[in-house]
Amino acid sequence: MDLIYKAQTRFLFHAHIKIKLSAFYEDDIFDELFAVLEDIDKKYNSYKSGSYIDLINQGSGGFVKVDDQTIHLLNEVIRLSDFFDGTYDITIMPLIRLWGFYKDEQKQIPSNKDIEETRKLVNYKNIEIKGNQVKIGKGQEIITGSFIKAYAVDKLVDKLNELGITDAIINAGGSTIRAINNESHPSWQVMVRHPRNEELLFKLDIANQAYSTSSQAKTYVNIEGKEYGHILNPITGFPSINKQVGIISDNCMTGDIISTALFNESLERFLEKVELLSQDYNIKGFLIDSENRITYTKDFKIKQ
Repeated sequence: MDLIYKAQTRFLFHAHIKIKLSAFYEDDIFDELFAVLEDIDKKYNSYKSGSYIDLINQGSGGFVKVDDQTIHLLNEVIRLSDFFDGTYDITIMPLIRLWGFYKDEQKQIPSNKDIEETRKLVNYKNIEIKGNQVKIGKGQEIITGSFIKAYAVDKLVDKLNELGITDAIINAGGSTIRAINNESHPSWQVMVRHPRNEELLFKLDIANQAYSTSSQAKTYVNIEGKEYGHILNPITGFPSINKQVGIISDNCMTGDIISTALFNESLERFLEKVELLSQDYNIKGFLIDSENRITYTKDFKIKQ
């Protein structure tokens, strides 16, 4: 018997988020599910005025009172950041602004002097947590784009489990995909395409796991006819030249952070880092470098 599904798509976290589940459920269940995402978007998205992260940014240099969830989020991010030796840093927003991602037009590459001065603001280790209060350095700014949408999907999965829904898929802007499976439907298939030309690279079967991908294709600034992507290397202050990273993991937030952090690695270092991370996390993945060379972890199973 063919399984029949229904789906709804709504715009949150600057992305189209699609929830697909059995047609057995009434349409009003989507309101309940999207409400989970909307709550996190409102409270913890750095782009949302009045969110806890926005309040921390606005109050840089002083302590700001937040809720338990904010503390949990920041502790998780800091724990993972410690592994990457500076290649992943949520205080990178001043550099992103310097490169012109929030201007109408960026006319020139930032000077080395400006990059070096701005890099002094980028250091997640300056985030101080005391009880339910958080302080960042004066002039620092946290950006949640690399993890908050994924965290919201993880919380949505908790809600689906609570409701007893065992067959569904969530596609959050194409960069975070979470499959939920049961015996009747043991996996979902994900098509992985080249970030530039949309050529089909391979197919993945995902079962009760997350697929997280980072690429430079859709968000960039054009300076003198050359495109510079939004994923910056906090150590150099320049955009990464790699093209795409894909990670399969058990947790969306973990997968999204790792896919962003590994974007600044060479093919060889990518494999080394994933092997080290695999001691603590169930992950596998691939990287496409600037020359279109692709490397996969040894247990990364694909279908051509």
